Amino acid sequence: MSETILYRDHPAMFRNRPLLFAVALVLVPVWGLGLLVLVPWWIACLGTTLLVTDRRVTLRRGILSRDTSDILLADIRNVQVRQGVLQRLFDVGDLGLSSSGQGGIEIEVAGIPHPRRVAALIDAGRREDRR
Repeated sequence: MSETILYRDHPAMFRNRPLLFAVALVLVPVWGLGLLVLVPWWIACLGTTLLVTDRRVTLRRGILSRDTSDILLADIRNVQVRQGVLQRLFDVGDLGLSSSGQGGIEIEVAGIPHPRRVAALIDAGRREDRR
C-alpha cells in the first residue's frame, strides 16, 4: 500500500527572516558581502525538506550528505509550533515533533511555511491512525 503525500516543502528564506534577508540583499553590492549570507542559507533551505504523508513525518537535511529522521504518525506524542510576530505575519514558523520513544524534540525545523496547517495535518493523521 503506497503512502499519500499530504505536505512537502522547504524552509522559507525571506518569509522566515525578512530583516536578515533585506540586510543581506543591501550588502550584495558592497563587494558581494550579502552573498556570503544568502548563498549558504539558500543551499541549506534547498537541502531541507519536511514531508508529511498519511503514515509518517520525515525530515531530510543535506545535499551531498543526507540526514533523515522519520516518525510514524501513530508514535507522535507532541506537536509544537512556534511563531514570532513577523513569522505570524508571513505565515511561517518553527515545528517540533516528539515521539513516545524519545525524551525531547526528535524532529525540529525552522521556517516552515503554513506551520499550523502542517500541525493540523499531523493531528488529523494521528486521529485516523488510532482508529
